[in-house]
Parts: sequence; C-alpha cells; structure tokens
Amino acid sequence: MSRQKDYLKPYKKRRFFKPREKKLNRSMAGNTLLFVLMAICGVAMIMPLVMVINNCLKPLDELYQFPPKIFVRNPTLENFSDLFTIMNDSWVPFSRYILNTIIITGGGMVGHVIIASLAAYPLAKHNFPGKGILFQMVVLSMMFHWTVTQTPQYMMISWLHINNSYWALILPACSFGMGLYLMKQFMEQLPDSLMESARLDGANEWHIFWKIVMPNVKPAWLTLAIFQFQQMWSNTGSTFLRDEELKPLQYSLQQISAGGMARAGAAAAVTFIIAAVPITFFLICQRNILETMTSSGMKD
Repeated sequence: MSRQKDYLKPYKKRRFFKPREKKLNRSMAGNTLLFVLMAICGVAMIMPLVMVINNCLKPLDELYQFPPKIFVRNPTLENFSDLFTIMNDSWVPFSRYILNTIIITGGGMVGHVIIASLAAYPLAKHNFPGKGILFQMVVLSMMFHWTVTQTPQYMMISWLHINNSYWALILPACSFGMGLYLMKQFMEQLPDSLMESARLDGANEWHIFWKIVMPNVKPAWLTLAIFQFQQMWSNTGSTFLRDEELKPLQYSLQQISAGGMARAGAAAAVTFIIAAVPITFFLICQRNILETMTSSGMKD
C-alpha cells in the first residue's frame, strides 16, 4: 500500500502544479463572422477617401456622369492645373496663403501643446491651494460648445486689440481645455519617485519638466498635436481676419469650391488637398505614438 502511494505521489504532484491549458471558445464560423464584420467596417471607412482620390483625377465628363462611378476611367491632372491657374490669377499670391496657413497652424499647435503641458504639470504633480477648483473649472469648460463661447471670445480679442491678426487665431487655440485635461491625466501616471530622485540629484523644476516629464509623456502631446493640427487646419479665419493677405489656405480653397459647375474639377482637387494634409500628418505622428507606447510603461 505504501509503495502504491509512493508511486502515485509524483503523478498527483504533477497534476496539482501543472495548470490546465485553456482553450479558446471560438469556432471557425465565429472567426469568419468577425472577419466579415471588420471587413465591412473597413470598407465603409475607406470608401469616402477612395472616392475623393478618384474624383480629383476624373475629367469633367466623368464628374457629371449619372449614375456616378466610383473609380476613374480616364485619369487626368487637369483638375490640379486648373486649381493652380485659378490661385495664381488671384490678386493675393498662392504662396501667401500657404505662409499664412503655416504660421497659424504651427503657432496654434505648438503653443497649445506647450501651454497645456506647463499648466498640467503642477496640477498633476504638485499640491497647492485651489488645485481641485481649478481642475473642476477646466472640466466644466469642456461641457460648453464652441458657439457658446464665440461671442465672449470675440469681445476679448477686440479688447486686446489683436483683431485682424495672426494672434486672433493663435491665442484662442492655446486655451483649449481638452489638451490640459489630457496632459494632466497622462502625467499623473508617472511615478513620483522619478521626480523625487531628480530633485535629490539637484535638478530644478524646469529641468524635471523638460528633460524627464515631457519625454515620458510623448504619446500624449503627440496625440494632442494631431487633434490641434486638425482643428487649426480647418479654421478659415473668417470671424477675425478681414484682410485677404492674412487669410489661410483653407479660406481660399473653400471659395474655389463654391464657384459652381464651372469649377467642379478644381473643387475636386481642393477636396483632395484638404483631406490629404491632415491624414499625412496623422500617419507621421501615429508611427511615433505607436513606437513610444510600447516603451512608456512605468511603475513604482
């Protein structure tokens, strides 16, 4: 009897410590259904972009063809040549619109990322009186639609005497509450021991912020840069800018799109340009975000 127990002991021990492998409760039919649903969603999302690309290459006879065709049959670049001809014939040079767009979009995006990060750092990693009230005010400001604050914003810009200038579009972009909320929530995930060890080594707050905090929250401010770039790129500046030489490229492109049937080809090229620039910027930043997300996990 004792020999039988000794013989069964290794077997029992092996069964006790070896975990049983879990089998995925999936069938071939379930996997096929999931694949079909994902394919349908992917086609539905990419179809508008496919139509934009094909429309900008279609001649006028294909643009007005009924029923409309998705894919182009006789691709041509005449729509882009017509667009540049129209832009060059205007009394404001085409390069001026591009320069205005770079200044407004770049200034609003960079300014918002820097100011939101500077404001989020003390809210996330410092304790001071009124900290909770300030953060609740930021959260409360996100509940209002932009049309609610449009009139007070215009009044403040007029009081500052910066109307009809680049600052009229750049300064309001720097005060977007969503960016501060995003940066604050992301900075709270950083361990406090990281900042404490830097202070023990003699680093000041500016050095900790620029050399330690900002590199570790790179996914957050890259995501914020994508959102702000999209918002600034679609801004026409028609509310605050009166001079034609100060208006961005988006305003002039929309004016061309409203030209009617005679400018249908140029309007198709305009639609492609409006969509291509934000998508390109998103793809560039998305690659960097994915690379930093894989190595940004930190624990105390």
